[in-house]
Amino acid sequence: MAVYERSTVVDAALEDVWDFHSTVDGLLALTPGWMRMRVEAIRGPDGDPDPEVLERGSEIDMSVRPLGVGPRQFWTSRIVDRERENGSAFFRDEMRDGPFRRWSHTHRFEAVGGGSRIIDHVEYELGRPLGGVPGLARIGLEPMFAYRHRKTRAELG
Repeated sequence: MAVYERSTVVDAALEDVWDFHSTVDGLLALTPGWMRMRVEAIRGPDGDPDPEVLERGSEIDMSVRPLGVGPRQFWTSRIVDRERENGSAFFRDEMRDGPFRRWSHTHRFEAVGGGSRIIDHVEYELGRPLGGVPGLARIGLEPMFAYRHRKTRAELG
């Protein structure tokens, strides 16, 4: 299983960072335009459409067409874990259906000084035939997560 991780510190309170990352609006704001992402549907843990906050059990159906090349790729992600404690918080989404054989993304947030550290930890496995090409996914992950962290600092810091 391959692992990708990136962290950054933003000059914003943990509560603000947590709230921003806990909504579909945050997801849309943090996705680079070149991904051409569309949110197709959102369901809360109780099955209700369009929940305000992405709680544990929420599912998001989305599609991407990176750089406008190739067919649109559909992706269903489910929030499988979500906790907030004194000075830290995290949530984990897992791909239920999509272009990877496996995808688990842990979004961790920690209060540091007057700001917050954001840590994105992704465990993934490419499907065949691309699974045999070392580092291929990293080519797309690096600019996407660099954008996410820059955008968070611009929005909140």
